[in-house]
Amino acid sequence: MSLKDRLTEDMKLAMKAKEAGKLRLSVIRMVRANIKYVEIDKKRELSEEEVLDVLAKEVKMRRDSMEEFKKGNRPDLVENLEHEIDILMQYLPQQLGEQELRVLVAEAVKESQAVSAKDMGKVMAVLMPKVKGRADGKLVNTVVREFLNK
Repeated sequence: MSLKDRLTEDMKLAMKAKEAGKLRLSVIRMVRANIKYVEIDKKRELSEEEVLDVLAKEVKMRRDSMEEFKKGNRPDLVENLEHEIDILMQYLPQQLGEQELRVLVAEAVKESQAVSAKDMGKVMAVLMPKVKGRADGKLVNTVVREFLNK
């Protein structure tokens, strides 16, 4: 079953659940609308990888918003966004732990023969296809900088 089909099925289940699935229904509808928007923009059906990109972007937007709400002392909105992120994470591949990410970064640094922070682009070019959708870009960036500044 494709990711889009799974979203559609889960949306139907959330509709049947009425009150219990209200937030879930809202989040799934929003994601499906964004996928449709990208498809219209690109004038073609999205691949599984592109659907994952849309989902990852949705999670990133919510994480960024969550940081702002924390600064603004809005725990109610932070909690709501945490629930939305939990729902979205169910559709993304298993996320890499920091140790697994460090191993992949070390391999990418070795493979790209990077020696300084100036070579960050080379490392990211090798690394990103391996971690796409499986790790937060901000964390990847931080770990790569750490490796290159040793």
